[in-house]
Amino acid sequence: MSLSDEMTIPGRKPKLADLVIGTLRKRISAGEYRAGTKLPTESQMTTIFGVSRTVVREAIAALSADGLVQPRQGAGVFVVGNAASPFTAIGADTSNKISVAINVLEVRMGIEIESAGLAALRRSASQEAAIQEAWNEFERLMKLGTPTGKTDFAFHRAIAAATNNPFYIEVLDGLGSRTIPCDVASPWGTESVLTYEYQAGLQREHLAILKAISAQDAGAAREAMRQHLSLSQERYRQRLREQSTAKQD
Repeated sequence: MSLSDEMTIPGRKPKLADLVIGTLRKRISAGEYRAGTKLPTESQMTTIFGVSRTVVREAIAALSADGLVQPRQGAGVFVVGNAASPFTAIGADTSNKISVAINVLEVRMGIEIESAGLAALRRSASQEAAIQEAWNEFERLMKLGTPTGKTDFAFHRAIAAATNNPFYIEVLDGLGSRTIPCDVASPWGTESVLTYEYQAGLQREHLAILKAISAQDAGAAREAMRQHLSLSQERYRQRLREQSTAKQD
């Protein structure tokens, strides 16, 4: 996949170095360039990305400052193992309290409402297709009665990817399994939130987001994501109220 394919942002012309940085981050995150391995040479990267040596050097300097890569004199540039991330501790709380799920959703509202709007403005045709494919897969698994949590996460992650800002993806990846409370792998996954009716409601909310992004309507995309996450919060607040009532009884 070429640099232009991975990092195209319609209506916007970012710096070439930023595109190289974003693409290398994505490839390192995906495991294409694994910890301890050497990146392509400077000369090879100019060919791979179709940019000058100056652009490649600027990108490597930025990734080195972030602790993702380490240039070694005479040996090349190597991917750093266990690179520190400002979001590493986000998912550290393993509590299964519903209040924690509500807090996670609050954080997601702060991130994903804007990411939906940016995705509507910036998404490429292939990124739109990835969001649609995740929606389709959720639908397929839901009808089969099998867990949809991973596909739900894939839907939201595809939207984050369509912002063409790698930090949106990094935040979601930092939250990990806590991003999707209705997954069986999540500490909040229960029979009451894994019913067909519950998931069908989520899918209708997802569809509103998908349609707005496809129409490149940033305002509608933000509102659809706000509605989706607000309703999810309210569903968990209701469960918290039910728990409190049960304890009093």
